[in-house]
Amino acid sequence: MSNNVLYDHPGPRARRRNLILTILFGIGLAALLYYIYVRFDRNDQWAAERWRPFLEADIWIDFLLPGLGNTLRAAFTAMVLSLVFGLVFATARLSDHRWIRWPAGAVVEFFRAVPLLLLIFFIFIGMPFVFRNLEQPGWVPDWLWPNWIYESIPAFWAVVLGLTLYNGSVLAEAFRAGIRAVPLGQSEAAYALGMRKYQVMTLILIPQAARSMLPVIVSQLVVLLKDTALGYIIAYPELLQQTRIINATYGNVLQTVIVVAIIFIVINSLLTWFAHWVERRTQRGGKAPSALTGADEEIATEGTLPVTPHRADVGGGA
Repeated sequence: MSNNVLYDHPGPRARRRNLILTILFGIGLAALLYYIYVRFDRNDQWAAERWRPFLEADIWIDFLLPGLGNTLRAAFTAMVLSLVFGLVFATARLSDHRWIRWPAGAVVEFFRAVPLLLLIFFIFIGMPFVFRNLEQPGWVPDWLWPNWIYESIPAFWAVVLGLTLYNGSVLAEAFRAGIRAVPLGQSEAAYALGMRKYQVMTLILIPQAARSMLPVIVSQLVVLLKDTALGYIIAYPELLQQTRIINATYGNVLQTVIVVAIIFIVINSLLTWFAHWVERRTQRGGKAPSALTGADEEIATEGTLPVTPHRADVGGGA
């Protein structure tokens, strides 16, 4: 029987204290919700005409659903690129070569330190000024030279690149921590079998790190999805940007914000549920089916017998 030294079960006094605190917190929360309800009611925020626009199909077809589609499109693209960016730079930071490890570390630390809002704004506004005076080298053909560097970057790619650079840097540190958390014996055994370093990383370390770091990865992806709202600063037509037209038409700012918040909560809840489902599937798939009987399995777990297949599974029985 294992004893948990990190947690002591509460005694009678602690249980009474926890019960009293729970009741007091519940009363305080109910009072706060009632206060909010009364304040909204005094300002006619619960009036039916303020909520009626969200029951019309035109509002959803013309504004909310296109904004949601743009939000999901930018978020999904940035998620894929951020995961790739994180894996590449986490591997680079674990390189044995300093000329790879140090520049990768500088890139990750720089983009982690820059505020995401400033990063998006610079990509959208500042990069055209940086490349405006850049001339095409004579040895580069016209079809290979990107002419878009002289123009403003589309708002979609400004948002995606900003989210990728920032969140990819955070994920790079998460992957690096997860890879380092894998027991050293795993890589030593792989090297003893004659595997090369890239095989050890791709086949042994990264899969185990990704499984152990899945909660951190999902949390960062949820943050990425919410940060798509920062595209508002460069007029990217995401979900929050589309609410400006609804607010200007119907004057229901608070109701629109509540509806948008509910949409984000639902999407993030679905993303979290999907991550938990993937985690359960990977944990279930990682367990080998037991071929022991109940008695043999109990003896094996006590350490008196090695874990061996059941006799019926061994060929050549009499």
